[in-house]
Amino acid sequence: MGSTSWVHWAILLVVVILIFGTKKLGNMGSDIGKAVKGFKDGVKGGEEDKPAAPAAPGTIDVDTKEKK
Repeated sequence: MGSTSWVHWAILLVVVILIFGTKKLGNMGSDIGKAVKGFKDGVKGGEEDKPAAPAAPGTIDVDTKEKK
């Protein structure tokens, strides 16, 4: 009862194709792919989007020029 063979998977695939159709399955597959790619980009880009840490209070950043 708990084992599945390739015949079970083939029957399940045929039933799914009959219910949804190949075009709708292709659209769902591409939508899922875009969602996963967007999620990965969001996770990677989340660290880069943080603003730079402000300078410590009371300090001034300036470029100095030497006198000749």
